[in-house]
Amino acid sequence: MGREQRRLLIDPGRLQRAPAGLVDLSPAESRYLVKVLRYGPGAVFAIGDGAGGLWEAELTEAHRAQLRQPLEAPLAWQPPPQPQLVLLAALVKRDYELLLRMAVELGADWLLPCRGDYDAVVGQPNLERWRTIAREAAEQCERPWLPQLQDPRPARDWLGGTVPLPPLGATPTERASGSPAGLKLIAIPRQSGGLPLLEALDCWTATEPPGSLWLACGPEGGWSGAEESLARDQGWIGVDLGPRILRSSTAAVAGLGLLSDWRYRRWGC
Repeated sequence: MGREQRRLLIDPGRLQRAPAGLVDLSPAESRYLVKVLRYGPGAVFAIGDGAGGLWEAELTEAHRAQLRQPLEAPLAWQPPPQPQLVLLAALVKRDYELLLRMAVELGADWLLPCRGDYDAVVGQPNLERWRTIAREAAEQCERPWLPQLQDPRPARDWLGGTVPLPPLGATPTERASGSPAGLKLIAIPRQSGGLPLLEALDCWTATEPPGSLWLACGPEGGWSGAEESLARDQGWIGVDLGPRILRSSTAAVAGLGLLSDWRYRRWGC
C-alpha cells in the first residue's frame, strides 16, 4: 500500500457490523472522499480502526466502500506505542481545543484534562466536541491508535495516583491491574533550587521502556503548594521547561514536544 493513500478512521464497532466488509460511510466521510479528495467509484484509500488495524478499501459508490482484506486479517497491524505518552493538562480559559489538537499531533496517547486548586475556569467543557477534535487530529496524522480523552477530574486524583489508567489495547486482566509503572514528570515554574531541565532529562536508565511517560502541566495560576507536595510524595519528578514563564497551554505543548522527541529517539515510537 502506497504512502500516498489517504486514510479514514472508522470505529471497530462499525467495521464489525459491516456485512462482508461492505462499509457504509457517514455523510462527513463521504463528503471528504467525494467532495474534498474528488474520489469516484474505484478509488482506493485506507481505513484504520484506531486500534492498530489498517485495511485497503475501494470506494464503490459515494456512501459505501468495500474492504480489500478480511476484517480478521488486516493489511497491517501495529501494536500500541511503548511507552505510552500521557499528558495531564489543567483546563485553561482559552486555547484548550488547540492544545488538544496539537497534543494529538505530537503523539499523546492519553489526554487527561484536570482542574487544579488555582483553576479559574468556569462552566462545563464540551467533551463531545473535544473528542471530535482529537479524532480528526489522529485521522489527519494517520495515527494507528486513537488517543484516549478522559473526563476532567481534580488534578489531585491523578497526581495522587488514585485513578487507574490502563494501557491502550489492554486486556481485561491488564485493565483490572491498573496503571503500568511509569515515569512521571511535573512542570513547576518559578522554582528556586535548580530543577532539571526537561530537554536535558534522561533519568530512565533501564533497558526496557517505562509503561508510560507522563507530563503534568498546571493551570494559569500554577500548582498549589499542596498539589506539588502530593506529587512529590507520589514519586513525580519536578522539571523546568526553560527560562521563560509560558502560558499554561504553551507549556503543555512545548513540554510534550520534547517528550515526544525523546520517546522517538530512544524507543522509536
